[in-house]
Amino acid sequence: MGDAMNVKVKDIEKLFSTDGYLRPFEREIRRRHGVLQEWLDKIDQGEGGMDQFTQGYKYYGLHFQPDNSVIAREWAPGAKNVYLAGDFNNWHWESHPFKKLDFGKWELHLPPNADGSPQLKHLSEIKVIIRNHSDHLLDRLSPWAKYVVQPPKEANQGVNYKQYVWQPPESERYQRQHSRPARPKSLRIYECHVGIASQEPRVGTYDEFADRIVPRIKRQGYNCIQVMAIMEHAYYASFGYQVTSFYAASSRCGNPEQLKRMIDVAHSHGLYVLLDVVHSHASKNVQDGLNQFDGTNSCFFHDGAKGEHSLWDSRLFNYVEYEVLRFLLSNLRWWHDEYNFDGYRFDGVTSMLYHSRGIGEGFSGDYNEYFGLNVDTDALNYLGLANHMLHTLDPEVITIAEDVSGMPTLCRPVSEGGIGFDYRLGMAIPDKWIELLKEQSDDQWSMGDVVHTLTNRRWMENTVAYAESHDQALVGDKTIAFWLMDKEMYTHMSTQSDSTLIIDRGLALHKMIRLITHALGGEAYLNFMGNEFGHPEWLDFPRVGNNDSYHYARRQWNLVDDNMLKYKYLNEFDRAMNEAEQRYGWLHSGPAYVSWKHEGDKIIAFERAGLVFVFNFHIHQSFTGYRVGTNWAGTYQAVLSSDDPLFGGHNRIDGNVKHRSDPEGYAGRSNFIEVYSPSRTAVVYARVSD
Repeated sequence: MGDAMNVKVKDIEKLFSTDGYLRPFEREIRRRHGVLQEWLDKIDQGEGGMDQFTQGYKYYGLHFQPDNSVIAREWAPGAKNVYLAGDFNNWHWESHPFKKLDFGKWELHLPPNADGSPQLKHLSEIKVIIRNHSDHLLDRLSPWAKYVVQPPKEANQGVNYKQYVWQPPESERYQRQHSRPARPKSLRIYECHVGIASQEPRVGTYDEFADRIVPRIKRQGYNCIQVMAIMEHAYYASFGYQVTSFYAASSRCGNPEQLKRMIDVAHSHGLYVLLDVVHSHASKNVQDGLNQFDGTNSCFFHDGAKGEHSLWDSRLFNYVEYEVLRFLLSNLRWWHDEYNFDGYRFDGVTSMLYHSRGIGEGFSGDYNEYFGLNVDTDALNYLGLANHMLHTLDPEVITIAEDVSGMPTLCRPVSEGGIGFDYRLGMAIPDKWIELLKEQSDDQWSMGDVVHTLTNRRWMENTVAYAESHDQALVGDKTIAFWLMDKEMYTHMSTQSDSTLIIDRGLALHKMIRLITHALGGEAYLNFMGNEFGHPEWLDFPRVGNNDSYHYARRQWNLVDDNMLKYKYLNEFDRAMNEAEQRYGWLHSGPAYVSWKHEGDKIIAFERAGLVFVFNFHIHQSFTGYRVGTNWAGTYQAVLSSDDPLFGGHNRIDGNVKHRSDPEGYAGRSNFIEVYSPSRTAVVYARVSD
């Protein structure tokens, strides 16, 4: 957490030992904390501790021994028999049976060949064969598979993914060359997708991302990347949210060693790397997914309706099953230990906790919504275990919850009875911006409504603020840039073309929306790849409905690289905004104090990290000698102006002018400064002397 938010609750154990004086929700927090502690005790007693329990990948799956024998293990409690088939035995499905162990575990020993070589070679194709209790043989991929690949279309082998042994010789394994950077105090996240990072109409690669995109991200002033769609998913258009192989890195973009290199290159540029992890549900795929792995409808999931997510058409995990917890917790450990990821964004947290809620269904904030029977406490317990394990394993790990519910204590430490996340996404913020742009004219915007949305968050629980993410870029919606400028982006983004009111307004508001979100909306900031320069159009993955086209599944970097186009203005402002945050550290300095939100003038002013921020959203009115309150006496000077010509502005702010504070109180503050505030302009003032 940022320093200002790193506050511990005193005497928490005393609170948990109290009963009669607790309110109902406090009693429920205590109960949940007790359930989590029971699981920790059970794991300590039965498994020798969380450290051993969360390394299931060292037990299950394939393991090559020093003598070149191979041990294979699976968990398939509903299977009658389990076999291994592949290239190594000419695909004889029943020639290599596993031995049944206790608790649904199965084990197979493959001795080395006569010449001492292993029976399974690097890139050998294999399948796990399950005999169910109806005596039917079913082919499956191992849940612990490290490398799975879809056959090329020209092979005419169908679309199901195939599992290949990943055991490269030592000379072909990537060796890390760089240490992890220090955990950022202020988190500035670049949300990205390797596959669509290519400018060409095709799937981008890990190597291309490392060599071409990572340097761009670094130059823009971001210190963290959040990588989507890494966990293997059979359906590309799912954006990675229908995971089929949880331990395999997506082979569309390259092999495991190339992903390791990409992360190492990011570390060399000082970037933290977060994985977008999907443990809220799983694909329904059977032959190349987890679904019905052991021939039953349960195994990793609940049976019946409880195991189905009707809105997502996917399966829901059984979080109270011992081996399911091992599988999921070990999965987090795997990506951290094997690939060197620095943390996670947990997708679908709200859906995990509230299966009955529809997409977009709101929450009132009533505590009964969070501490009643409608909450999936098994899922909540899993999230607490996951955060406890990750932060114990590595205190520098960062975890972010994709949560729209506002669940109290979600971002407080487990030791306090919280769920342990470091941040939650401020998901109401992008919805508010789209609502304003879509449904209201500029002069109808309520400054109080804007401020409320940006500041309405749980006290002492960190929030990631963002104006838009990948969600707003998907086909069927529009990015902020496209809402603002639409078809004019095709004809009037040249620096040589005549200026238009639509483009001028679009450039101005794009910058203002992003800066006020950055400075007022949270304790971290996120931007989706390309939106920093106002990438036009939308995202649409190749699918039947668009003739498998990659035209909209890419990023047009040529637009921002062309010095004759106005995209460069938005890009430069984004960079300057991040550099200002790096210099002054407003994201980790504690919440802002909003001293002014004037509906008539359309002006918002606030203080944060020793800076004074002034936003004029008026459509045409500029103000001279405008009073702005501040508690810090001294001389101020503009250090960032959205009206700077470098950012496509009209140069109405003189950065050399000094503003001496007046000790007369104003707007509830002990001092004020007088500034010139042009219409549709944001200015940041810093104190340059006492």
